[in-house]
Amino acid sequence: MAKIIGCIGTSHVPTIALAYDRGRQEDPAWKPLFDGYKPVAQWLEDKKADVLVFIYNDHATTFFFDMYPTFALGVGERFPIADEGAGLRNLPQIKGDVDLQAHIAESLVNDEFDLTIFQNKPIDHGCASPLPLLWKHEPDWPGAIVPIAVNVLQYPLPTPRRCYKLGQAIRRAVESYPKDLNVVIVGTGGLSHQIHGERTGFNNEEWDLEFLELLQNNPQKLLDMTHADYVRLGGAESVEQIMWLAMRGAMPEKINKIHQNYYLATTTAMTVVLFEGDEVSAGADQATAAAAAANA
Repeated sequence: MAKIIGCIGTSHVPTIALAYDRGRQEDPAWKPLFDGYKPVAQWLEDKKADVLVFIYNDHATTFFFDMYPTFALGVGERFPIADEGAGLRNLPQIKGDVDLQAHIAESLVNDEFDLTIFQNKPIDHGCASPLPLLWKHEPDWPGAIVPIAVNVLQYPLPTPRRCYKLGQAIRRAVESYPKDLNVVIVGTGGLSHQIHGERTGFNNEEWDLEFLELLQNNPQKLLDMTHADYVRLGGAESVEQIMWLAMRGAMPEKINKIHQNYYLATTTAMTVVLFEGDEVSAGADQATAAAAAANA
């Protein structure tokens, strides 16, 4: 059976992709961000992750406001990475797993989530910006992506609680898939930022850190908040944080933080955080202790 082995929350700032493509990983302004992803990439490699379920939003690249779905899931063997004005990126096309994608789609619909299904569509920086920081990709990605796009652009948006329930439904879908796969849930967006209007450049570090603590230990409080609460505390675009709640909903009640990097150097608080389920971490601790005892 497929199993969820952990979850990742990550910013998807487009400038991360630009800096990566231009080889700026060692630049003083960017090094703290890129170094912050290295433990997560190593964890994914060590855990032999087969699939990343990527919960992201499309920035009017694949979908536009004349037809913008609330929830959309991609099904296909490959997805091109969108050219968003800086040219085609030197990355392999995103790899899919049609059987798994179709299974999750059917399971979510049977769980009363009315999905839009897309094929052969480009995927923008919502997914493609952090992806190469997480997975080695030469000559190809080591596993498959299940892309799930969430509307956080055009109101009405799904509520925080609805996104959390989506995560719970994703977990049921994954755990009902008969093939043995190690699956990681990735929630993207945020944290605090606003890129238009009177509050352009707004950030709230205090709220960002509180959000991360609540996400781990008291997500129910985050579910009770309105979109207006998120916008007031973190800026207009920080409403993307509801996609982190979908990630959290796919995890058990108790989770352990394995790694966190918070870097506020631009208009967006760029963050990556890694969690494991409490039972996974406990099992790993037991295995470590057993190995130490055997070597003693």
